[in-house]
Amino acid sequence: MLEELKSQEIVKKAGGRFKLAALIQKRMAELLQGSRPLIENAEGRTLMEVVVQEILQDKITIDDTPSARKTGLDVERGADEAERMFGKRPF
Repeated sequence: MLEELKSQEIVKKAGGRFKLAALIQKRMAELLQGSRPLIENAEGRTLMEVVVQEILQDKITIDDTPSARKTGLDVERGADEAERMFGKRPF
């Protein structure tokens, strides 16, 4: 296991352990699909090592703004659409 993953620094940068896990998974998938590493000297490093260094060097973060959140149920957007269609918000 990478020692960096045990530190609180990387957990704080990601906003918690669950967000860290999600960020790592998403970035590793991007790298596997052909994205280029955002750090120098990525040669000879595992994908996990590259992703951890990208996080520690503030090259990647989780976009946690309301407009960036993608869920199966977007309540605010649904309310806006209902208001547009029916002239009032359902709640």
